Amino acid sequence: MEPGTFEIAVRDASSEARCGVLWTAHGPVPTPVFMPVGTQATVKAMSPAELEALRVPILLGNTYHLLIRPGLEVIEACGGLHAFMGWRGPILTDSGGYQVFSLADRRRVTDEGVVFQSHVDGATLFLGPREAMEAQRRLGSDVAMVFDECPPHDATYEYACKAVERTLLWAAQCKAQDRAPGQLVFGIVQGGAFPDLRARCAHGLIELGFDGYAIGGVSVGEPERQILEGIERTVVHLPADRPRYAMGVGDLRQMTEAVALGVDLFDCVMPTRVARNGGAFTRRGRYPVKAGRYKADLRPVEEGCGCYTCRTFSRAYVRHLLQADEILGVRLLTIHNLHCYLRWMEFIRRAIAEGRWEAFRQSVWETYREEPE
Repeated sequence: MEPGTFEIAVRDASSEARCGVLWTAHGPVPTPVFMPVGTQATVKAMSPAELEALRVPILLGNTYHLLIRPGLEVIEACGGLHAFMGWRGPILTDSGGYQVFSLADRRRVTDEGVVFQSHVDGATLFLGPREAMEAQRRLGSDVAMVFDECPPHDATYEYACKAVERTLLWAAQCKAQDRAPGQLVFGIVQGGAFPDLRARCAHGLIELGFDGYAIGGVSVGEPERQILEGIERTVVHLPADRPRYAMGVGDLRQMTEAVALGVDLFDCVMPTRVARNGGAFTRRGRYPVKAGRYKADLRPVEEGCGCYTCRTFSRAYVRHLLQADEILGVRLLTIHNLHCYLRWMEFIRRAIAEGRWEAFRQSVWETYREEPE
């Protein structure tokens, strides 16, 4: 299949949930899908071989961080981002817009782009739509994101309106730039908490025409209810025949609800970050393996899981490693958490395909707890 082909195999009859396949230059991506975050050309604590063993369909890399270090020249000299990090599967790169706009005290925004200070050494840098797309072309990612302005979740109407105008201006410039062979480009819908601005931004992007559309400005510190409202207010305006991506959304329950609204792609640092802090995700919820009550617990991290960590080690052993600051403890929890997320998406795809979606969705709300037994 040609890169950019999006095949929807099954649509749920009672919601907007669907499962399908997005074809990229490095192969097919089953949807709905979760993308582990490899911000600096690595998923923290994991090797590419381990990611392949987990059957990770697609990774996310970040243009901003890779521009800062090691720099595009180094990555190009190594043959592009795939060769540089030893990953054979698809890669989606974020344009760096969110990272730049999170540097609120280090940046100056104009219609041309953003002047900002590097978080590493304080050097003055510039990133705009042309620079972001050139960087992603040179990286050679399978999916490139447009450069956008992401306002804070509590932005005023005036601020959000200006961000939408700038996002559309930049999206048009991004669309006009050269791209790597087979590279797809996704537009990003902004608009803050305002339905009319989200509709306006979505329709403006659709007029430009992109390979897929992302829902930006959600999961940026607002309560869960507002996250789902932002997704719902956006997705209704997006074309049904194109993939939809909820940027930064990674809570298991929130992803489930977003799938019901018609979202196809997700990314988040949660599974790896929680692992580094001694926490484990399970099908029933999240809990702190490093807590004292698990000191002599002989059960696996999650009973019935089947990942390498759970087949081989006890909670007691993993906790011991964490308490002793042994790197293996974080690695074992990361393997488990990523397996949990990937398995969750498999459950979702299977439930949609087999006509059990509403039953699965209901079971999530009935059984998933913040800290299960």
